[in-house]
Amino acid sequence: MGLSPGHESLARTTAREQAALARGGFVLPPSPDGAVPADAVGAAGLRTIPPREQGGNVDIKQLGAGTRLYLPVDAPGALFSAGDAHFAQGDCEACGTAIEMRATLRVRFTVHEGQAAEKGIRGPRFARSEYWVAPTYAAPRRFYATTGMSVSRDGEVSAEDATLAARNALLEMIDHLGERGWSAQQAYAICSVAVDLKVSQLVDVPSFLVSAFLPEDVFTE
Repeated sequence: MGLSPGHESLARTTAREQAALARGGFVLPPSPDGAVPADAVGAAGLRTIPPREQGGNVDIKQLGAGTRLYLPVDAPGALFSAGDAHFAQGDCEACGTAIEMRATLRVRFTVHEGQAAEKGIRGPRFARSEYWVAPTYAAPRRFYATTGMSVSRDGEVSAEDATLAARNALLEMIDHLGERGWSAQQAYAICSVAVDLKVSQLVDVPSFLVSAFLPEDVFTE
């Protein structure tokens, strides 16, 4: 779910993503392939893969029915759009997809005029006043957790690298699921739709610590 960026934001975002691509980052630049329309929009339009300041492909599983999403408006009319609904997703969506589904979205809009500029809000925020799912699912009764540090498997420290810590936690979880009889591919998919990554600490340098939580109740016996 997201709004359209304004012309200045479009130029700024394009420049920063091109710079990241030039540094060797994994970035998908504008492309007419598959774009509709393919010509001018495809050549200059932002790809819809990543989240940005006005929202977009945020993939936050708590953004379900009843949640209030706050987005800074940057273009006349805001130009809201939505898609890519998920039936289930872990707090990590590790392998690039969740359980995708068809859905009907019902939303109610309220304009809080000038609030984003006044408060310096630069990106999405969200809130709700009740459990987003039953508490037994939000805080699983039974779980198994693995951890990952900012240390490669050959023992090299990559100081304060949360990506490496998250990857290690997931690799440990994939190994654990393999011990329970799942193939590596199956385990990877289970991590994407059921495992929750939690940043356990960011202060004990040089190694961040990320934990991967597997709710045991996702399996039936």
